[in-house]
Amino acid sequence: MSQEKVTVRGLRDVAAADSKLSFVDPKGLLYYLGYNIDNLVENVIYAEVAYLLVHQRLPKKQELEDFRSQLFLEMNLPEPIIESIKNSPKNAHPMSILRTEVSHLAEFDPDGNEFSPDANLRRATRLIAKVPTIVATLYRSRLNRSTPEPKKEFDFAKNFLYMFKGEEPDDNETRVIHRFMILHADHGFNASTFAARVTASTNSDIYSAVTSAIGTLKGPLHGGASEKVMDMLDDINLEEEVEEYIDGLLEQNKKIMGFGHRMYKAQDPRTKHLRGIVEDFCHQDRTSDLYNKCISIENIVYERKKIYPNVDFYAAVAMDALGVPKDFFPLFFASSRISGWVAHILEQYDDAVLLRPASNYIGELGRVFVPINQR
Repeated sequence: MSQEKVTVRGLRDVAAADSKLSFVDPKGLLYYLGYNIDNLVENVIYAEVAYLLVHQRLPKKQELEDFRSQLFLEMNLPEPIIESIKNSPKNAHPMSILRTEVSHLAEFDPDGNEFSPDANLRRATRLIAKVPTIVATLYRSRLNRSTPEPKKEFDFAKNFLYMFKGEEPDDNETRVIHRFMILHADHGFNASTFAARVTASTNSDIYSAVTSAIGTLKGPLHGGASEKVMDMLDDINLEEEVEEYIDGLLEQNKKIMGFGHRMYKAQDPRTKHLRGIVEDFCHQDRTSDLYNKCISIENIVYERKKIYPNVDFYAAVAMDALGVPKDFFPLFFASSRISGWVAHILEQYDDAVLLRPASNYIGELGRVFVPINQR
């Protein structure tokens, strides 16, 4: 009999690989390539962070311009994918369509079966550019409206919001989409990133790995959590009803969506920035109402349970303030996290180790086989 293995449920605190890309400090800090997220979110644009993750250093001015140009040129989609998006079922969840079309992109990869580091780097840039375009095209098709062509004078994140909404974002909206996307770009070995790395560890292609990540992000305990936050906020009609609503959830031992994080013992460092983003939109009546509910919920939950809101809590309101429907919240998450996913996939290719954990078997052994006609 082999020695019994130690089971770590959920792989908590188990280091599956080494990584230089991001560090989640339980004390309430987040770093991308050693840079504190607090120093990045107010001082760079999303394209800089995408470059940082993929190339593992911040770009020089000309490098950033070249990268932005590459992203702009790669934002177009093959015509069969546009048609596939338009013909997708209107009642299907948008994440299901995104998952399908990212897989579909592999059929049109201009690098074919070349698996060199340079080809994979080109694919990484291609995916960073095309995932937001898929999201915008899907949303516009459901409105029976055309998707605007990206504008060369717009930076990448602004083009995403412009193509999604069909109108030029103002300066505040542009600043918000940059900050939102930076804050969601990477976060250690979260579930979707780990799923991508597992797929990449088999030497499967980058499209397969990203498809794995999107399927994982779709779950309500991961990227789908922000949708559930908005459901909760919409269930509460008035700010005065918050305490009764939250007490009801606590009495029934139900999870309060948008609260708690396995990795942090202190407040999620992204929360304060997202709270600030929402404050920027408090001139809008609906956003002001949602913000006030959020503050009340945050105070009550901390008082009762001593837990903090996580990234999903205020992210939901930020997306709502930008005019994004709640079923598209996780797609904006994916459009931001794609830079982290492809960076981790490239790092996993370099590591070249198959991720294959053991399991602790707890079933029976030596059962007597009985033929079907005797069962």
